[in-house]
Amino acid sequence: MIPLTFADVGKEHIIRKVGGNEETKRFLENLGFVAGSEVKVISSNEGNIIAQIKESRVAVSKGIANKIMV
Repeated sequence: MIPLTFADVGKEHIIRKVGGNEETKRFLENLGFVAGSEVKVISSNEGNIIAQIKESRVAVSKGIANKIMV
């Protein structure tokens, strides 16, 4: 498992685990970041990520992306 910040750009990944406190987990869950879901990194800029999750593109900070394990 690696954090989303280290995932290859343009490649599909399966989310294995979402970490953080309960509020952070709930926030990410509402965006679609749940274990077992597919996520594709569209672009990465200094650790900040634009990811495609389901049919949406979502921008997350480096700190949040580090809590998403693929």
